[in-house]
Amino acid sequence: MTGTEPVAARIDTSRPHPARVYDWFLGGKDNYPVDEELGRHIMSVDGTARHVARTNRWFMQRVTRWLAGRAGIRQYLDIGTGIPTEPNLHQVAQRIAPESRVVYADNDPIVLGHAEALLRSTPEGLTAYIEADVRRPDRILEQARESLDFTRPLALSLVALTHFLGDEDDPHGLVARLVDALPSGSHLVLSQLTADFDPVAVGRGVEMYRAGGVTLAPRTRAEIARFFTGLEFVEPGLVQLTDWHPELADGETADANAVISLYGAVARKP
Repeated sequence: MTGTEPVAARIDTSRPHPARVYDWFLGGKDNYPVDEELGRHIMSVDGTARHVARTNRWFMQRVTRWLAGRAGIRQYLDIGTGIPTEPNLHQVAQRIAPESRVVYADNDPIVLGHAEALLRSTPEGLTAYIEADVRRPDRILEQARESLDFTRPLALSLVALTHFLGDEDDPHGLVARLVDALPSGSHLVLSQLTADFDPVAVGRGVEMYRAGGVTLAPRTRAEIARFFTGLEFVEPGLVQLTDWHPELADGETADANAVISLYGAVARKP
């Protein structure tokens, strides 16, 4: 873990943060009035937003079950992890394979304040935390190598992260830099907001986040597919989140009225 200032001194409560708004949608308590205000504003025009956030979380859990089970992955690098919720990625993976090693990375100081919860690994495995921004991939990779063996396959998880990167951040270049560092047999997990299904509602969401000082960049299916250039899609490929191996669901609920405006996929590095 990094950071010399007290965590509380580095938390900006004057503007919403994506991780904390997401925490509010998930029913968490680790958010501030400014985050709740934005969350409620979004809910006022899109009553399904909370369910969509939960659907994204369920996608991560199904993917992790698949990776730990069928794919036999035992190492995970989760960037943009957000504030811990039950079950978190390491809990899902270690229930199947207790020896799993998980490194989380996020740029919100409040997540650092919860690192103790993140670090509760099984005795056989490992859980570590890096405070770093995805825009500094070399720093993340350097620190991740202290806990993960980059000569063996691992899973890179970028769940609901890339839509907080504008085109000026070169998100495709950032993802390519991270994937380039992975050995053969590794997997990329990615979900990303799209306006393909409900452009009006997504457009309103973009404006609300912008008013709060947060970038939200929906992308088309073709633009999202570019993140997986050079990789081999795991079936069923790049799909709406609910269509990715629904048979692996555990405790999920359906909402027939919710439009899930996110694509997600898992792909293997040859």
